[in-house]
Amino acid sequence: MANSKVIVIGAGIGGLVAALELARRGLDVTVLERAAGPGGKVRSIIANERPIDCGPTVLTMRDVFAQIFDEADASLEDLVPMRAASILARHAWTSGPQLDLFADQRQTFDAIAAFAGAAEAHAYRQFCERARRIFQTLDDTFMRAERPSMLGLVQRIGLSSLPALTQIKPFATLWQELEGLFQDERLRQLFGRYATYCGSSPFRAPASLMLIAHAEQQGVWLVEGGMSTLASALAKLAAARGAGFRYGCDAIDIVIEQGRTAGVRLASGERLAADAIVYNGDRAALVAGKLGSSIATGASPQRREDRSLSAVTFALAGKSEGFPLVRHNVFFSRDYAAEFRSIEAGRMPSEPTVYVCAQDRGDQSQPAATGIERLFGIINAPPNGDHAPMKGVEVEQCLARTREQLERCGLTINLTRASATVTTPADFERLFPSTGGSLYGPATHGWRSSFLRPGTRGHLPGLYLTGGSVHPGAGLPMVAISGKLAASALLADLGSTSRSRKVATRGGMSMR
Repeated sequence: MANSKVIVIGAGIGGLVAALELARRGLDVTVLERAAGPGGKVRSIIANERPIDCGPTVLTMRDVFAQIFDEADASLEDLVPMRAASILARHAWTSGPQLDLFADQRQTFDAIAAFAGAAEAHAYRQFCERARRIFQTLDDTFMRAERPSMLGLVQRIGLSSLPALTQIKPFATLWQELEGLFQDERLRQLFGRYATYCGSSPFRAPASLMLIAHAEQQGVWLVEGGMSTLASALAKLAAARGAGFRYGCDAIDIVIEQGRTAGVRLASGERLAADAIVYNGDRAALVAGKLGSSIATGASPQRREDRSLSAVTFALAGKSEGFPLVRHNVFFSRDYAAEFRSIEAGRMPSEPTVYVCAQDRGDQSQPAATGIERLFGIINAPPNGDHAPMKGVEVEQCLARTREQLERCGLTINLTRASATVTTPADFERLFPSTGGSLYGPATHGWRSSFLRPGTRGHLPGLYLTGGSVHPGAGLPMVAISGKLAASALLADLGSTSRSRKVATRGGMSMR
């Protein structure tokens, strides 16, 4: 149905991929975005006249994006220059040596042997093998499949592969599996942190999240110009394929007629008709009626206790001293369990684990010649920005504790409210309403959580969902997959038989 009109609400990565997929198949696509440009949570601020990424900083599963660009007759390499990191991340504790994870597993094996002994290095090898098996079991059968159900997973895997399914340990927590592998508490912390990549606690997340480690071991990519380069390239490519974009455009109501979506009403009062709607936002806002009470009716609510983690973040341009930073750095607290108990109780931890992205560095530890570099930091926080926002003194206390933690690990930076742009859960709630500042949709806690995550099709005909709050989950590759799934479901429901149309290149897009 080449003349079908589709409105995509939100120009985050999921919405951009959906728009590209639909436009290249000949549908009439309009993307509405209330911000001034594309990206959604892929956002940046200006510090010292230079942009600092303040959203996702790690790109994995490059093949997902390569396929998206290739199917649109474009080259990811040409449009989004990037290079592979040889050091995946540098990790530090308050005492003892630092530990690097490398893209080369043999280097990591040797580093762990020097750090914690030969037995722990061999445990790491077992961890990698389990992570690989889980990833290979779930990649095509679950992550890239439309329906997140146990029955559907079993059917896709097939009876002959059921032993592989049992090996993913669905009923064990990630932490329990790590306790069985590693004697060194620091290594449990390091590999348990993968649960936070989707906003979850390693003490409650299923062991299947070990697959994130395998995705990272396949390659971490450093995008030239920052993550916004990826968002801009997707938006330009979608426009080159015929999608229209309206920025600074606030959709406030999804119009329902005869039991299905019929269009969108804007804050200006304008109404746009549509045969289908792709909603690229947190489903919690939809359920809360932020897009109208009609669309909220019949949708299952989300409980506060099911929210994923929020964060306190800081962005600054300044000098660092004492610690040899690389691009990705993690400074661990001394008591990981206490840290997550505080967060689950709705409090900021007294001693936080801190992630620091040194955005002017790669695998080398040398700072810029001027000594001034762009630093972005993340501290896990409870998602209570809508009902218990941090007071000014609490923000100051959080920054002081963060400084102290970094200094215990050897890093000194000038981190104050005056020197840094600080974002709290309440700020994230304003950016992403009805989430409490939760950044990853529902948390992945318990074996059923992945199957309870909403699917691509909404609760009304003509409504399709994409983004980190729906299947297959949070993280740039998963969100991109959700965009493809939303587009595929929409096309199937419209009965589209239109073939991809050739569109003249706009905006200097490289084609092949």
